[in-house]
Amino acid sequence: MSLQNKRIADDEFSKIREEVLRQWPTGKGVDLDEAIEFHKSLPERKIFSKKLINAKNNGITLIQPRAGVALIHEHIELLTYLQNNGEADLLPTTIDSYTRQNRYEEAENGIRESMKQRRSMLNGFPAVNHGVAGCRQIINALDTPVQVRHGTPDARLLTEICYAGGFTSYEGGGISYNLPYAKNVPMEKTIRDWQYVDRLTGIYEEAGVSINREPYGPLTGTLVPPCISHSVAIIEALLAAEQGVRNITVGYGQCGNLVQDVAAIRTLEELTNEYMHKFGYDDVVITTVFHQWMGGFPQDEAKAFGVISWGSATAALSKATKVIVKTPHEAAGVPTMEANAQGLRCTKQVINMLSDQVCTAADLELEKDVIRRETRCIVDKCFELGDGDIAVGTVRAVMAGVLDIPFAPSRFNAGKMLPARDNNGAIRILNAGNLPFTQEIKDFNMDRINERAAAEKRSASFQMVIDDVYAISKGRLVGRPQGLHGLSY
Repeated sequence: MSLQNKRIADDEFSKIREEVLRQWPTGKGVDLDEAIEFHKSLPERKIFSKKLINAKNNGITLIQPRAGVALIHEHIELLTYLQNNGEADLLPTTIDSYTRQNRYEEAENGIRESMKQRRSMLNGFPAVNHGVAGCRQIINALDTPVQVRHGTPDARLLTEICYAGGFTSYEGGGISYNLPYAKNVPMEKTIRDWQYVDRLTGIYEEAGVSINREPYGPLTGTLVPPCISHSVAIIEALLAAEQGVRNITVGYGQCGNLVQDVAAIRTLEELTNEYMHKFGYDDVVITTVFHQWMGGFPQDEAKAFGVISWGSATAALSKATKVIVKTPHEAAGVPTMEANAQGLRCTKQVINMLSDQVCTAADLELEKDVIRRETRCIVDKCFELGDGDIAVGTVRAVMAGVLDIPFAPSRFNAGKMLPARDNNGAIRILNAGNLPFTQEIKDFNMDRINERAAAEKRSASFQMVIDDVYAISKGRLVGRPQGLHGLSY
């Protein structure tokens, strides 16, 4: 069947499913009917979608870390520590790199080596290798909902095993887990593979089990303009809704300018709901996730806590449904569980202090309007290119550079669009490439960047982009030339 945004027929899904479950021996342990009953037996406190809906209704921002190690017992120990000592509201299971690339034999070797060395030799949890029974040990051991976080272009078997294992939330999508993660995977393949993931989620939903789905918001993580990540989130949400997903969390990665970041989270939910209603998906619950700074971190631990605190404040003021928390050891590599817990407690403290405050900056409405207009330009053009079909239109939009993710490694990504900060630190677009913006929007972006260029007494150029990429790791937001860091803005 040619690619289209249409619910996968039951007979076609069943045929694909037989092939998927044969990819690794643990696939034999998946029993859909039994898995649905297991989910129905879970108490509400362990169900991701219910906790998100409660937080949304009560204006609460939940906190969630990243974490994952190779062996079941150690993974449970890690998550239990983050639950009890880190005060995490939601928990992750980060999947290892071999599993993300469907290299299960090498993941198996990593498990054996981890047992031998008595420490994790993988950078995450190899859920496919541990199988349904291994996943259930994790779910049964904890009192907090657990989400699967990974980065897998073809996540079909991983989804089957994790859902049957009792995980109640699942991250990723056909765009966000392809272009930022893979070099040679065609867009048609990942969209089709992730339609399978979403159809499986829909089957659980239709059986009375609501599993939360979360497109990956930060994409490449550095200097991604809100309109780009918003467009990807909206498209992936629409693709998921068509397959029957009814609980979706759309995400955004912190850029650093408070007003722009608050405007981004607020417009993200608004615009996603706008397109959901436009195409008849009126029964989908939309929540938001704010990712703390995903770029380089300062080496100094105290300065790293400053970056975490700023992200925490922004999440609280934006009223995001949840925030993904970083650690003070980001610059050093994989954090200890103690550092992870410190980042969580730091975030919770700031969120509690700001829970009753509202961001009322005068520029907020202007920023929201800019994000709305830029995002609609991109998403509407995707529909146009697909003759009304968003799956087809997305593939064509990526090929044409209409949807262009900065710094993505994929050879299918145009890579023509370049972002840079303006004089206030907001992310603007230095080179629009083939983004389908009006001349007015292009002029607005360049005017803002030129204001910065004039203040710094240099021309707007690629050097600004380079400077901005490294700025936060050097203790700044805007990458200014040496001697200009005291500039008022």
